[in-house]
Order: sequence, then C-alpha cells, then structure tokens
Amino acid sequence: MRPIWESGAWVWHFRRNCSISPRQLLTVFFTFALFSALLAVFCWNQGGRLAAPFAALETAGLGWALLVYARHAANYERIAISAQAVAIEWVRGGREGRVEFDPRRVRIQIQHRGLVQVSEGSKEILIGRYLRSERRQSLARDLRRAILLT
Repeated sequence: MRPIWESGAWVWHFRRNCSISPRQLLTVFFTFALFSALLAVFCWNQGGRLAAPFAALETAGLGWALLVYARHAANYERIAISAQAVAIEWVRGGREGRVEFDPRRVRIQIQHRGLVQVSEGSKEILIGRYLRSERRQSLARDLRRAILLT
C-alpha cells in the first residue's frame, strides 16, 4: 500500500485480488464445456435426450458467469498526487474514468460505509474498493500527508 514516486507524483495503484488469469479461466471453461458435451453425447446415445439441452444451458450459464468475472478482473484504482493535481483514475467493468482535484482545496475523509471520499466543491469520488476495510483509514491518512508534502 505504499506509494511509488513516479514522474513527480506520489502514486498508489490498487487492483482486485484475482486468483486466476484470463488464460487459466479460458482453459477451465473449455475443459468444462468439452466434458459436458462428451457427457451429453453419451447420455444421448443411452436414450437420455434431455441431457444435451441441459448441458448446453449449463455451459452457457457458466460462460456468462465467467464473462462477468473476466470483465471485472481488470478493475483498478490509481491515485496520483502532485503539486498540480490530485488525479484519480479507475476502471470498473470495462468503463474507465478520471477526475482531477486541486490539491489546495481537496478534502479527504472516511465515509460512513468505510470508503475514502475525495471531494472538492461538488466533485466527489469514493475510492478504496480494492482495499481491506481496516486499511482505508491508513490510506486516507497517507493521502492527506502526501498532499501536505507536495
């Protein structure tokens, strides 16, 4: 959780904790789909005609769930604090965003749900989704300290 000094700014980078890579995910899905298809063909030959539609439905359901997982596997938050700006970038479910705040006017506080709220006037954003809840207080303190030091 320590920041990195990068191009004149303190930078924090938080990612989701994903235990399986996209390649491994694809391998698991194709192995499951192949096994399910072979089992459906075996049942079809034994007279179980309804096994094939259920196997197809099961494979489609698993494919949809893994697709949702894969879309969110690359989610991240990046916070950069320099003398000119407090920049926050994020990716959530394939959607990207970026917002900048004036370091002299920015407010950093812990919200009631435990996320860190960064605000300036009417602009605000909640960060810290990929941190354990007990580390968010420390993040807010570190962000305030970095703003004072720049």
